[in-house]
Amino acid sequence: MNVPVTPAEIAAIRRRYLLMATSVLPLDIAFTLVFIVMSGAWSFAPRSLGASLVLLGGVNYLLARRLFAPIDRYLKGEARFEDTQRRLTQLPILTAQRVGVLVLVLTIFRLTATYVLTDPAMSGVPQPTVTQVISLCIIFPVFFFTYTYFVISDYLAGLCTFIFDRFGDNLGLFFGSYNVKLIVALLVISVAPIAAIVAALFSYEGDRLKGEVANVVVVTIMAVAISAYFVTRSLLGPLRNLSQAMGKVAEGDLTQRVPVTSNDEVGELTGQFNNMVGGLRERERFRETFGRYVDESVAATILQHEGEGVLAGETREATVLFTDIAGFTTIAEHLAPDHLVAALNEYLETVLEPIRAHGGVVNTFIGDGLFASFNMPLACENHACAAVRAAIDIQRAVGERTFGDMGAAFATRIGISTGHVIGGSVGAGRRLTFTLLGDTVNLAARLEQLNKDYGTRILVSNSTREACGDQFVFGNLGSVAVRGRSDAAIVFSVDPHGQG
Repeated sequence: MNVPVTPAEIAAIRRRYLLMATSVLPLDIAFTLVFIVMSGAWSFAPRSLGASLVLLGGVNYLLARRLFAPIDRYLKGEARFEDTQRRLTQLPILTAQRVGVLVLVLTIFRLTATYVLTDPAMSGVPQPTVTQVISLCIIFPVFFFTYTYFVISDYLAGLCTFIFDRFGDNLGLFFGSYNVKLIVALLVISVAPIAAIVAALFSYEGDRLKGEVANVVVVTIMAVAISAYFVTRSLLGPLRNLSQAMGKVAEGDLTQRVPVTSNDEVGELTGQFNNMVGGLRERERFRETFGRYVDESVAATILQHEGEGVLAGETREATVLFTDIAGFTTIAEHLAPDHLVAALNEYLETVLEPIRAHGGVVNTFIGDGLFASFNMPLACENHACAAVRAAIDIQRAVGERTFGDMGAAFATRIGISTGHVIGGSVGAGRRLTFTLLGDTVNLAARLEQLNKDYGTRILVSNSTREACGDQFVFGNLGSVAVRGRSDAAIVFSVDPHGQG
């Protein structure tokens, strides 16, 4: 993700920043005009507005261009993001600092000019008291500093989103404080107007007091309305974006990645959210990849075991199912390797579907066959019946089609046995596999092979027949000696077309 930015786009981004940085000029002009209109000090207008144009317009514009220069070089591809992100992160505070200093200079000029350059008797410009001078030299710079900080913070959110969308870069420096920002915003919006009114109350009386208080009230309404808008956008915008992304992740959308648009705890939280979602994506990718080599349900069960990656050994009653293709060696001799593998994959996918549909788990593939289990490791109600139904569905599905481009027909043999099995992760070092052990497993494998002797397609043990009751039509084939067992096993066939 690295889409070049056109010169026109860079110019538009730079122009918007300069407009935001110099937006203090029209705001200051508006406040000044309120004072001039309400006090009737029209002779003071040229000098006051001229100083505002020079300082908050011209000087501020030049300082802002210089501040933006490193970001401009990055957007042009002339600098790395790692070398630019500190300037990005500090853009609101640096811009606000310079505006605060310029406003302080401008305020001192205006207040002292009423003593040095203006005759109140001739101009009508009221001279402020020392108390008011001190209070205004504090209130105005602090207010304009706060206003500029949140205006540029709001701009920075859009810029960081643009950089994230075009370059994929996200802020990684977090040295701001959300609490401090919130406290400063509340203090400036609430305390500054009160301080100005208190200063007027202690400085004037009579008609002059009424005029000063009225002036403060009008300016305060304008200032609070404008400041509250940008403070809200700056503080709540990142939280709103993060909340929306969390909602989508909760719905299962792991493609979410949120641009970091602030340098405080919210920005850090956004970065951690991105890392979390990235970890979830990696875990999901691992699960899906793992599930191609191990049954997805087994993979999910292993991953849920608190990150151990293993399943401890346990004994449980389960039903084991083995499948194999009759005459596969002969078929393999007549098919090219690529055609054989393609046909075998289609066949195994056909066999997998009924096993999964009936709650079984494929433990492993054994050449042209597979080894599946019901009720281990995942619970499966009526597991013996489920295994027999899966076997019948496999026979129907396999018998109705051919596989691969060459149209190979496969006849499937199935052996099923029910009993206690031992299941768990076995292996050495970092190479593990989940498997089942025990007499039940050995008997199911032997029954699958015995289909060749009996000319059948599905053989089940006596324990499976008893567990199924009269759900299916079984044929008693008598007892047979099974290697590794001292007792003979009673064998039953299953009629794929009949049910009890």
